[in-house]
Amino acid sequence: MKQNSTLLIRSLVRAGVGLGLGLVVHAGAVAQTTPPTQPPAGAIQAAPSGPWTLQGAVDYALQNNLTVRQSLLTADLTSATLRQSKAALLPTANLSGTQAWNYGTNINPLTNIFQDQTTRTNNFSGTAQVTLFAGFQLRNIVKRNALDYEAGLKDVEQARNDLSLNVASAFLQTVLAGELLRTNQVRVNSTQQQVNRTKVLLKAGSVAESNLLDLQAQLATDQYNVITAQNQLDLARLQLAQFMNLNAAATRALSVTTPDLPDPDEQSLADAQPDETFELAQAALPEIKAADLRVRSALRNVEVARGAYYPRLTFGASIFTGYSSLYTRPIVTGDSVQLPLPVFQYDAATGQPVSTPFVALSPKQPVRSSASSDFPDQLKNNLGRSLQFALQIPILNGLQTRTTVQRSLIAVKQAELRLDQARLTLRQSIQQAYADALAAQRQYIAARQQVDALTLSYRNSEIRFNNGLLNGTEFNIAKNNLTAAESSMIQAKYSFIFRRKVLDFYQGKPLTL
Repeated sequence: MKQNSTLLIRSLVRAGVGLGLGLVVHAGAVAQTTPPTQPPAGAIQAAPSGPWTLQGAVDYALQNNLTVRQSLLTADLTSATLRQSKAALLPTANLSGTQAWNYGTNINPLTNIFQDQTTRTNNFSGTAQVTLFAGFQLRNIVKRNALDYEAGLKDVEQARNDLSLNVASAFLQTVLAGELLRTNQVRVNSTQQQVNRTKVLLKAGSVAESNLLDLQAQLATDQYNVITAQNQLDLARLQLAQFMNLNAAATRALSVTTPDLPDPDEQSLADAQPDETFELAQAALPEIKAADLRVRSALRNVEVARGAYYPRLTFGASIFTGYSSLYTRPIVTGDSVQLPLPVFQYDAATGQPVSTPFVALSPKQPVRSSASSDFPDQLKNNLGRSLQFALQIPILNGLQTRTTVQRSLIAVKQAELRLDQARLTLRQSIQQAYADALAAQRQYIAARQQVDALTLSYRNSEIRFNNGLLNGTEFNIAKNNLTAAESSMIQAKYSFIFRRKVLDFYQGKPLTL
């Protein structure tokens, strides 16, 4: 099945602080208070016009992402399996009919007589069977499949949470790339102004030509940084569009709103302590619930396996009729004619019979014949019925049942270990998420202080450079130091925001900015 949701935080650690918001979550993250709407199985919806908000991007992605749809289809399969197991409790009933032509010598199925004629026969039957007792296997299978279906629904919720965090990550990455692009564009404008001013001073003989060359080199570097930032923005927009499953036109027009986000030093992590967050997460996390449901399903499967130890009792009923083109029915056409029979008397002297003047009439006998039978009459006359109870008692079957039970018990232990591992990984990931958020907050505070100090240093260097007291190389160093500090501060800010949102999401809070 899917990996544990808490691999998310570890992937954040590997991603680093830099532009590390651009990651893909491959495992479920956390459950929302209210699960998102079921995505339809139809065509992709048209993308709305205008800049996207985070909530709008998440909602659209949930409606159109193919991975979420696939998880829904998987849940539908488990639902169909559950319906089938419930239907197995009902009796089975089937009707059948055949029509055949027999040539040459064959046995008439209705008269059971050998005959050498072409015969047309029809056979019709109906059978029904119901399982009266099978070691409670059928009911336990229904209960097991019901647990599997609930676990499948949790997998759907997990897929939605995965997608929600992926969209949030790509959205914040896009906002971050936009901020870095605007910052680099400001630097280009500032450097361009410096170049223009230096050209004027060079013509006036106030500065050396090396200062202009240094500034032009710095301008080229700043322009390169703008191109790099633009590429990062394009890649972030592309990743966001892919998560949302946008078409080509919507991808080209994709833009996001830049929310007014508070600085990390204005937020507290007191309400996101790892222990409290873990208690909330394990009660709401779909992966934990799915793992627990699969433990219960494995226990129910043990009962299914043990049911094979018990006898199996079934009841069946059937009805049969048929038609044969050579079938005839006997009929009585009348009585025989009475014939006079002479009467003899026994002669005691001679010991011989002696005729008498009397006669006796023979008794009448029915005259029998046969007549062909039509189709409806044969179906009626050949109708047969049967009832049957079948009892099967297992004695020895190669220890298959015992082996199946042992395997199911091992499966229970495996499911319990997966549940324990999911909880352990969840706790570790929450602890790591909290540590990452705290580190990012501290890094932002330090970076902001660094920016404040380097801003004063840069302004002083700019004044000295404009007055010819500082060469271009030293001025560029001061400017690049400030640029690096500003970039680090922006990246630390968005790194903290995302990690804070992950912690909020673990607590079941809505994923909003």
